[in-house]
Parts: sequence; C-alpha cells; structure tokens
Amino acid sequence: QRCFVCGESRATITCRETGCDRSFHLPCAVEGECVTQFFGLYRSFCWEHRPEQAVEVAPEKDTKCPICLDPVEDRKSYSTMVCPACKHAWFHRGCIQNQAMHTGFLGFRCPHCQNEYRFLMEMLTMGIRIPRR
Repeated sequence: QRCFVCGESRATITCRETGCDRSFHLPCAVEGECVTQFFGLYRSFCWEHRPEQAVEVAPEKDTKCPICLDPVEDRKSYSTMVCPACKHAWFHRGCIQNQAMHTGFLGFRCPHCQNEYRFLMEMLTMGIRIPRR
C-alpha cells in the first residue's frame, strides 16, 4: 500500500471507513490529520472520515490554550479541540497529547473544569493516546 500522505510504499494503516482505501504510516498520521483511536478496536481514520467533536461552540476572541498559553484557532479543527464538559477550555491537539502522556490515564482531566469522564472519553475518541500507568 502507498501512503496517501508521503507517497512512500509499505503503509500498513488503512482507514476503517467502509469503501475508503486510503492507507498511511503511523508517523505520517499527524501530518495527514488522521486519527488513530488507541482503545477498543484500535481503529484509524483518514482526514476525510475521522471523528469530529459534536460540540457546537466557538472560542471567544483571543482565547488561549490553558497549557501553553498561546492563542488557539477561532474554531474547532484537527489541531484545536474543546472540552465537551465545560465548553470553555480550548487547547491545541499537541498540548493535550503531551499532557496525556505525562499525566496518564488515572490523572487525565480537563485543565479548566477538571472533568474526568466526559473529557477522557472524548479525547480517546478524538485520537489522543492516554497511557495506562
């Protein structure tokens, strides 16, 4: 299989959407805005079929990521996510992924409202890897 992101061969991950034949390498997933769910069936999705957050809110003007304190985009996207519980915490995908890797499964929660369950489940669905330690 040829990776639809880099064009090289031996892409072993295929989008789980029925009828989609896009394949990619795991290291190419972020660049291709793909989502891999690191739980249950360990499904992967290309940029076109990846899950999106159902929350229909937009960040206020000049909203900053509570982790890095840099501004976030003015809408949810692959790289900008929102807490499904409080709908006020907006953060960068990379920032929340780093927090998940450092915190682990038992301590992972929204950096703003401290919600655990809804936040954790949403982040897992959106492809954030949260180690069990």
